[in-house]
Amino acid sequence: MKIIDAHAHIFPKKIAVKASASIGDFYGLAMDSDASVDSLIACEEELGTSHALVCSSALSPAQVESINNFIATEVSAHPSLIGLAAMHKDYENFEEEILRAKSLGLRGFKFHNDMQRFDIDDPKMFPIYKAISDAGMVVLFHMGDDRYDFSAPDKMVKVAREFPEMTIIGAHFGGYRRWSDSIHNPKLQNVYYDTSSSLFMLEKSTAERFIDHFGPDRFFFGSDFPMWNPKGEFERFNKLNLSEEVREMILHENFERVFDLKD
Repeated sequence: MKIIDAHAHIFPKKIAVKASASIGDFYGLAMDSDASVDSLIACEEELGTSHALVCSSALSPAQVESINNFIATEVSAHPSLIGLAAMHKDYENFEEEILRAKSLGLRGFKFHNDMQRFDIDDPKMFPIYKAISDAGMVVLFHMGDDRYDFSAPDKMVKVAREFPEMTIIGAHFGGYRRWSDSIHNPKLQNVYYDTSSSLFMLEKSTAERFIDHFGPDRFFFGSDFPMWNPKGEFERFNKLNLSEEVREMILHENFERVFDLKD
């Protein structure tokens, strides 16, 4: 069975251990791995994935360009990797950087609103979203931490309605630890969800209800490496009571369609 991991994080080797530990500290969880490219590729090879979507978030405007250069370099060096760029709400020349990221082969942008500390629906972000949408690039939002309100599920809905041409991926079933809110999101044609950092806590029946509610054509499989090992997340996913047709859709077909991947 073909598998694509639609949610993974990577960092330069010199900070990969520290970065992984920082992520673990933020969530109060032990990390399965450091966040180096080599560790990710080893984990993906163990599972047998064909591709992995990789990203990193900019915690300051000064980090934007260096992160995008790093992601682009690794994507160029490793054909199995598909990259998302970073952007910060206070980065001044965002239009130029969005187009530069696209020219580097990056496919969209990742925002971790809780770490970056801005509301998804902050009007200050709308010019950035418009530029991303105009460039034909996707947005992946971290979603739903119950300690904050930055990434509340209803805020993603507002942005999706404001920018109906922009493809949005709501990570973690649309609401990490706020699943009871995200399950009530309306079904929107430009919104997709990934399964990352959720199956360790969601009841199987709840995960299945999410997939049934939004439709199996709306979901991607994701591990959230280094939070979780891709093989372990696949084993959790495989315990769901889904048909083979639905598994194929979530594990690779939906991603291939949205990201226009061809064999």
